[in-house]
Amino acid sequence: MVSKRIVIKDETGLHLRPAGQLCKMASQYNSHITFKTKNSEANAKSVLSILGACVKKNDEIELICQGEDEVEALEAISNALSNGFLEE
Repeated sequence: MVSKRIVIKDETGLHLRPAGQLCKMASQYNSHITFKTKNSEANAKSVLSILGACVKKNDEIELICQGEDEVEALEAISNALSNGFLEE
């Protein structure tokens, strides 16, 4: 298991479109991928779970990856979230 703390930079947080993009990216990996906020835990491979976490701009999440490709998944997803690719 590997994890990393990330501050969400996207202006609208993880609303529907970026939640879909995060879910699509996470689904490319075999690892179990979740994230924790101070109030909840979400499955990064489920749009409804991501939306249910109600992540806003400047919220800190802990991205957690566990499985055979956990290091690659953590690096790719954390870079995408940190660099704000979700608002492209």
